[in-house]
Amino acid sequence: MVKIHNFGAGPAKLPEEVYDIIKNELTNFDGTGISLLETSHRSQTYFKLNAEVQDIVRRLLNVPSNYKILFMAGGGQGQFAAVPLNLISRTGTADYVVTGTWSDKAAKEAKKYGKVNLVIPPTDRYVGIPDPSTWNLDPNASYVHICTNETVHGVEFDFIPDTKGVPLVADMSSNFMSKKIDVSKFGVIYGGAQKNIGTSGVALVIVREDLLNQALPICPSILDWTVTAKNDSILNTPPMFAIYVMGRVLQWIERKGGLDKMAELATKKSSLIYNVIEQSNGFYYAPVAKNARSKMNVPFRIGSSEGDEALEKEFLKGAEAQGLIQLKGHRMVGGIRASIYNAVTIEEVETLVNYMKEFHKKHSK
Repeated sequence: MVKIHNFGAGPAKLPEEVYDIIKNELTNFDGTGISLLETSHRSQTYFKLNAEVQDIVRRLLNVPSNYKILFMAGGGQGQFAAVPLNLISRTGTADYVVTGTWSDKAAKEAKKYGKVNLVIPPTDRYVGIPDPSTWNLDPNASYVHICTNETVHGVEFDFIPDTKGVPLVADMSSNFMSKKIDVSKFGVIYGGAQKNIGTSGVALVIVREDLLNQALPICPSILDWTVTAKNDSILNTPPMFAIYVMGRVLQWIERKGGLDKMAELATKKSSLIYNVIEQSNGFYYAPVAKNARSKMNVPFRIGSSEGDEALEKEFLKGAEAQGLIQLKGHRMVGGIRASIYNAVTIEEVETLVNYMKEFHKKHSK
């Protein structure tokens, strides 16, 4: 069997080193003689793990002491509801910067709980981020919501917007822990773990303490950040194994050199692919503006800007034969998408790039 190179958008590749650790710890966690899968969430064993994973998050991102670190069920999409449920009561209105599918879904969810102001004009083609000077921000907004990396469309913020004192809320599901960020510039950061920092089942939420105690009366306890914080993320049985996997992935990031190293590798990996696209004389086409191109998810078309369906099918078939899997673009946009999160190695990206060059050479006119 050929070696598999997984470019899936999520659930995504985990570091091979972490799999070895999980194998070794699966049936005897932390010397207890039993698996974490059958360990009580009220045990000292789990309390210790819960604290350890919070500490790693705080170290890696240099999270200030006035922020709570929460582990919540429901994934990123659960937080689409949790954000307005916890924050929109401040003024009854919120600003949403819609730059792709996920921020669009977040805005639609928020409309159930208050007034939503779309900061930039609606579009059905997400290929960049309009200049902030053109944004229609509402100074009365309870918060401003952005998605820092749009997984489907491959649009990534390379700046932190100035929201003039209004709390900034960021969905970082697909670029969490890929680079250093100044957490103090955000009111809330959240994301599902299953792309860059673990497996599905848990959302990591980082919330500034002054934004607690403002949930709407209808907010379910399971989505209430204040209730979760008071219970140290153990209100009920948490997604313990997903939290454990996230912790082991974050430890791996520390061992590999931390977020500076992850950022360096992300730039190298994405540049390898974008360079092939740029040098292909239009055979490969990347739709996203260069200043907003994602270092995590690289979508492209083959044959033309609209894509040649037959060529793209052939590309995917040939890629799978070489062990390059999950490269099909999201069903909403089609084409090809390479997701190159932290666990994807330079060598794996080089294998993909070599295949792209060979495919171009074979089909160049």
